[in-house]
Amino acid sequence: MTMKLFIQSVLALAIAATGVSAVAQESVIRENMAKRIPQLKAIDEVTKTAIPGVFEIRVNGSEIYYTDAQANYLIQGSLIDTRQRRNLTEERVDKLTAVKFESLPLKDAFTIVRGNGQRKLAVFEDPNCGYCKRFERDLQKVDNVTIHMFLYPILGAESTEKSKAIWCAKDRAAAWQDWMVRDQQVPPAAAMCDTSALARNVELGRTYKITGTPTLIFTNGSRVPGAIDAKQVEKLLTESKG
Repeated sequence: MTMKLFIQSVLALAIAATGVSAVAQESVIRENMAKRIPQLKAIDEVTKTAIPGVFEIRVNGSEIYYTDAQANYLIQGSLIDTRQRRNLTEERVDKLTAVKFESLPLKDAFTIVRGNGQRKLAVFEDPNCGYCKRFERDLQKVDNVTIHMFLYPILGAESTEKSKAIWCAKDRAAAWQDWMVRDQQVPPAAAMCDTSALARNVELGRTYKITGTPTLIFTNGSRVPGAIDAKQVEKLLTESKG
C-alpha cells in the first residue's frame, strides 16, 4: 500500500468513527431525555452548537433547548454570541418558523389595497382581539400596500361568529374596517355563505404555530407576532423587499 492510499484509509476511518460517535451521542441524549423528561420524548433533531459539549435539542417543530452530551442538564433560554451580539436562538427559531409567502392560500383571505399596492403583507387576526384593533388603527397610516387578511378566530365562539359575518359580508374589507377601526356593528351573516375558509385558516395557523393575534407575515418569510406600530411595519416592508 502506498503512503497516499494509507493516509486516505486513515482519514476515511477517522471520518467514519466521527460519524458513529455523533450518532451514538445523539442516541444517548434522546434516550436519557425520554427517561428523565417524558415531555421531550419526541425530539425532532439533535445538533451540535458552537460551544464544545453543548447540543441543541429541537422539539415540536421550533422549540429550542440545550443540553450536554449525557443529557444531564437542560438549558431553556437564549444562546447569545457575545462577540457578534447576536441572539442565536432567536435567529434559529426565526428560520424554523419562516413562512413561504407564495405558499399562503390567498383564496382564504380577503384583500385590502392602499395606494399602488406594490408592497405585500399577510396578517392573521381575530375580530375579538383588542391588540388587533389597536394595530388596525395604526395600520391605516401605511400606504402603497396590499394586505391579505386571514380571519383567524381563536378566541372563542364569538370570534367565530363575527368572523363568519365578516367573511359573508358583501364587502369583506369594508365590514372588517367598520368593525375594527370605526367600532360599527358587525353585519348580519349572509344566508348562504361558505365559511370553510375560516376552519382552514385555523388549521393553517396551527401548522405554522401561530399562537396569537395579530401575526404579520412578510414576503421574505419573516413573521412578527404582536401589535407593532406603523413605523415598524414600514421598516419591515422595506427590509422584505431586499
